[in-house]
Amino acid sequence: MNPVSSRGSATIDTLISIWQRVLQVPSVGADDNFFELGGDSSLSLELFSEIARTFGRELPPVIIYHAPTISALAALLEQPAVPRVPAVVEMKAGDDGPPIFITHGLGGSVMDFYQVVKRIQTGHPIYGLQARGIDGTEEPRDRIEDMARDSLQAMKELQPRGPYALVGFSLGGLVTLEMAQQLIASGEDVALLAMLDSYPHAQCLSSGQRARLSTRQVWRRLSSKLRSVGAASRSSDVPPSPVLQHFRDSAYLALERYQPRFYPAKINFVRAAIPTDFPADPVAVWAHLAREFEMETVPGDHLGIVTTHFESLAAAISRCVSKALA
Repeated sequence: MNPVSSRGSATIDTLISIWQRVLQVPSVGADDNFFELGGDSSLSLELFSEIARTFGRELPPVIIYHAPTISALAALLEQPAVPRVPAVVEMKAGDDGPPIFITHGLGGSVMDFYQVVKRIQTGHPIYGLQARGIDGTEEPRDRIEDMARDSLQAMKELQPRGPYALVGFSLGGLVTLEMAQQLIASGEDVALLAMLDSYPHAQCLSSGQRARLSTRQVWRRLSSKLRSVGAASRSSDVPPSPVLQHFRDSAYLALERYQPRFYPAKINFVRAAIPTDFPADPVAVWAHLAREFEMETVPGDHLGIVTTHFESLAAAISRCVSKALA
C-alpha cells in the first residue's frame, strides 16, 4: 500500500470513530450519508469541532452538504488547501416548478436552516445561498449590494429567468430585498420575497421612522447583539475563529451601510412573536417601503424561530410559497 492510500485509510478510520461518537451509532460505513444517519445542523457543529481538534483543520460545517460521507470528507481533509464552500447549496430536492432560494443571517450559514427546510411543504427544490468568505478562501463582502450581486450570479446559473422565489432571514432578508430590487430593475419577475424577522440598522432610518417604533431601546441593544448572533444554532460561549470573526464583522459593516429603498412589489414578512432586540412593530419599519406589505407572526424570538420553533416557521414559509407559486 502506498503512503497516500495508507494516510487516506487512517483518515477514514479516524473519521469513522468521530462519526460514531457524534451520531451515537454503533457502526458507520465510509459511504454512509451524514443526514441519513440522523445528522443535523447541531450535530454538524459538534462533528467539525471534533475534526478541528483531531486533525488541526478548521472546516466550515456547511461543507457537510458537499461532503456528506466519510470517504468524501476524508478526501477533503487530504487536500492541503482549504476547500471552497460553493455559493449555492442544494438543501431539498424537488421537481415542481421554479426553485426557492434562501439566504442566512448575519455571520451564519445555510446550515442554520436545516430543520426549517426539512419541514417546508413544497414540491419546489430549495437552495441555500451562502455568503462568500465563511471558508476564508475569499474576502467577505461588506456591502449588501455586493452580497446581492454575488447571490444573483450564483442563482442565475441554476435559474436564468424568473419567476424567482426568495426567502431571507435577518441580514439575509436585506440581501434578498436587494436581490429583488436588482431583478425587478432588470425586468425580471419576482414571484415571492419573504423576509423573516429582518430589519435595517437604526442609523439608516430617518428620525420620523424611529419615532414610529414602539420602542427605541431595542436599537441600542441591536448594535451589541448582532455581532454575536452568528449561526443560529452555534453556542455563544464558543469563541469564533479569526476567519469567522472577520466574516461576521464584514456582515455587520454591510448592515450599517445599507439603506433600503422603496420596493415596488409585495413583501411577505414573518415576524417573531417575542421582539427582544428588534422592533416590536415591523409595519412601522417596512410598510412605507413596499407597495404591499403582508405580515404573519410565529412563536419565538429572533433566533428561536429558526432553532426552536422551526415547524411554525416552516409552515409560514410553506403558506407563502403556496400562494406565490400556485
